[in-house]
Amino acid sequence: MPGTDREVRFCFLAQPTDVNFGGKVHGGMVMKWIDQAGYACSVAWSGQYCVTVAVGGIRFVNPILIGDMVTVHCQLIYTGNTSMHFGVDVIARRLETGEEKLATHCVIVMVATDKDGKPSPVPKWLPQSEDDKALATYAQKLMDLDKSIEQEIARYRDAAHLAWTHSHTA
Repeated sequence: MPGTDREVRFCFLAQPTDVNFGGKVHGGMVMKWIDQAGYACSVAWSGQYCVTVAVGGIRFVNPILIGDMVTVHCQLIYTGNTSMHFGVDVIARRLETGEEKLATHCVIVMVATDKDGKPSPVPKWLPQSEDDKALATYAQKLMDLDKSIEQEIARYRDAAHLAWTHSHTA
């Protein structure tokens, strides 16, 4: 039922087909897992088809090895009108020792869409516990940082475009 399920956990073994030439799970595979968890969690929350809008603050902290038990934990931490922000932790556990390490962390932003692909309203999430309030504050801080980054990229892009145009018209 929309507006009730705010987290998912995927658990599976890292496989030989997931690794790069260095023998560790490659970042693209981890990003695929994050996107899949974000999709599952956003559809469960909104009850609608959802698309990825952004992935922010992604950090690859520790490698994931073949045979590691991987847990992708995705949890709703903020809702806008049509968007949902999810905190995602990817944990790698060595089965031989039981040692767990954070492999990756990020925030993924998903938007619900209607049958025409247009943004569609989502159920509002209101933080209740102190932990939930801290997560919502974290999401807000990341949104503020993202706006600053977008402005900086736009300035750079405009300046680079102007320089390119000038060098190709002279």
